Amino acid sequence: MVGLSAFYVRSHTLPPVVAAFGGLQTIVVAIVANAALSFGKTSLKSLRDGIIAVIAATMFALRVSPVLVIILAALLGLVLFKKTAQPNSGSNPGGKSNPTRPLLILASVSALAFVALFFMERRLYDLAAVMFRIDLFAFGGGFASVPLMFHEIVEVRSWMDSQTFLNGIALGQITPGPIVITATFVGYLLYGLFGAVVATLSVFLPSFLMVIGLTPFFDRLRHSAYATRALGAVLCSFVGLLLTVTFRFGSNIQWDIHRGLLAAAALVALFLKVQIIWVVLMGTISALFL
Repeated sequence: MVGLSAFYVRSHTLPPVVAAFGGLQTIVVAIVANAALSFGKTSLKSLRDGIIAVIAATMFALRVSPVLVIILAALLGLVLFKKTAQPNSGSNPGGKSNPTRPLLILASVSALAFVALFFMERRLYDLAAVMFRIDLFAFGGGFASVPLMFHEIVEVRSWMDSQTFLNGIALGQITPGPIVITATFVGYLLYGLFGAVVATLSVFLPSFLMVIGLTPFFDRLRHSAYATRALGAVLCSFVGLLLTVTFRFGSNIQWDIHRGLLAAAALVALFLKVQIIWVVLMGTISALFL
């Protein structure tokens, strides 16, 4: 991803590259729309689920922080949903493994790194803190990070405009990594190679901490009625967040019949389970002839 980011910095004004990214942006809109539909298919099972998704979409459209939207959704889940699961007394509540030592080591090293960045280079500390917070609240998969990343990077801090951010997501889809690898692109454009490293490590750090810390308690959480209700509502909220960010991405594209057909074809291909990398590659080739 660093190599692709460096290529983008040096060539993004060249006419063929501009044309290719015009098509890629259209593909990204289709990819995010498909993610919203996928979240909706698995998460929206009742009228209450739909209401939470609509509330989330409305709040995000009004520029409310998606972190606040997620927290509100979790609270609504606890209040509105009836218990959907009972704790299983037969399961092992704590497991035999003890994650305390590796968790403390990783958390301590991470905390020291954040402190060092705070005093040595405040801009890199801000970048690391933002990426850490994005992944911390991105429940339900990589695409859940897109609304949070868009809000923090484009709307709140204006580190780049919407089209550049779209291009970063498009580049990320060329790589085999998850969509949060867009953080590498953001870090590189802001502060070069060191920024790319800091952003990448920071955006993956919460996942590592949670895996180490929560794995022994997975059975307990999985059978907790409260955790089930809160998480279910949060996943519903991501449907609304993704729908809103899809609309915002789409508003940055100069639509015509060719781009409309390209987006529709990409959405159909994704619906038919065609791998994203092939959709991206075919979309790029097609864009060169639009």
